[in-house]
Amino acid sequence: MNKERSKEKVPQVSVSGPHASPPVASAAQKVKQAGKDFTYLIVVVIGIGVTGGLLYVVFKELFSSSSPSKIYGKALEKCRAHPEVIGAFGEPIKGYGETTRRGRRQQVSHVEYIKDGLKHMRLKFYIEGSEPRLQGTVHTEMKENPESGKYEFRYIFVDIDTYPRRTIVVEDNR
Repeated sequence: MNKERSKEKVPQVSVSGPHASPPVASAAQKVKQAGKDFTYLIVVVIGIGVTGGLLYVVFKELFSSSSPSKIYGKALEKCRAHPEVIGAFGEPIKGYGETTRRGRRQQVSHVEYIKDGLKHMRLKFYIEGSEPRLQGTVHTEMKENPESGKYEFRYIFVDIDTYPRRTIVVEDNR
C-alpha cells in the first residue's frame, strides 16, 4: 500500500497573493541607496587608481632601461667581459649590492642628479671572483643622451679593495 501512495502524484500548491508586487521605495530610501552606490563606486575607483600606480612603479623599476637594476646588470656584464678584470679576480665574477642587516646584498647604491640640464646617475656595487679574499668596488656613472633620452655610460672603474690596491678602467667616455 505504501508503494501505491508513493506512485501517486501529489499536487503542489503555491500560496501567493493575487496582486504580488515589489514594495515601492520611498524617496528617502532611494536617496540612501544612491548614496551607498556612489560610495562603493568611489571605493572601486580609488582601488583601481592605487593598483595602477603600483603597477606603474613596479614596471618602471624592473623593466625600464633607466632603472638602477638594469644599469647595474649592464655594468656587471661589461666587468665580466673585460680581460683585465677577469685576470685580477678570476672567473666566475659575482656582483652584489650593499649589505643589509638581514645579510642580503641586493640593493645597489645609486644617486640620481641633474647637471647641465641632463640626468646623471652614479652607481656603486661590489664584485668578487674565484680568487680567495679578493674583492672590488665598481664605480659607474651614466649620463642621459639628450637625443635618445637613454642613459649612456660615462665611466666604469673597478677599485681592487685588497693589497696591492689598484684601479682598473673598464670604460671611460668623459
